[in-house]
Amino acid sequence: MAIRILVGVKRAIDYAVKIQVKSDKTGVVTEGVKHSMNPFDEIAVEEAIRLKEKKVAQEVIAISCGPPQCQETLRTALALGADRAIHVEVAGKDYEMLQPLAISKLIAAVAKKENVDLVLLGKLAIDDDSNQTGQMVAGLLSWPQAVFASKVDIKDKKAEVMREIDGGSETIRVKLPAVITADLRLNQPRFANLPSIQKAKKKPMAKMSPKDLGVDIKPHQEYLSYEEPPKRQGGGRVASVDELISKLKEKGLI
Repeated sequence: MAIRILVGVKRAIDYAVKIQVKSDKTGVVTEGVKHSMNPFDEIAVEEAIRLKEKKVAQEVIAISCGPPQCQETLRTALALGADRAIHVEVAGKDYEMLQPLAISKLIAAVAKKENVDLVLLGKLAIDDDSNQTGQMVAGLLSWPQAVFASKVDIKDKKAEVMREIDGGSETIRVKLPAVITADLRLNQPRFANLPSIQKAKKKPMAKMSPKDLGVDIKPHQEYLSYEEPPKRQGGGRVASVDELISKLKEKGLI
């Protein structure tokens, strides 16, 4: 029996944009800055679509939590092949303070509501690098998890996942329902063509709020300040190992 997949897509500052910290150090500049789908979420969407093309999945539902602009990201997921979308609208100050735990609760609530068999997410978002949402969704649902996936095979309601670890890779098997997070080498995402983009405009997109899902998104941590990393100093050349050792000693590094 084919499964139903919920795939998360986050609207993040585009990977090619140089990030700038606000002058008051309360966050990063987002106004007038190009945003796009988080690259790891693109990989998750691609894997979900491939599973549907293999007849393993019968439906792919895209979800995004954030301001109205997230609908553009969801339309991209629909153009890539998702069947329908869910936008959990969180705007203004609430969105600025939205943290991984709250997002995990929202995704878990929708997963229950939609009765899905698999939650597919990117392993992390390139804007905050938290790498927490997938693991917390699995914990909240009491589902098995397979994170950092580089290969996924699903058969008979079981997923065999090759995942990347520090020493190389390992293969694990989990029973569905489960949570899987996509690593960089899982696949190469496709591009949406013009006909698909046009069709995506007619695909259904539901809108709901955290209140509709019974989720409290109150933050549990407070960010005190955002700082840019220190600028790198210029390097230099040395003529010999002895000179290198001497300079390192001068700087108190050895």
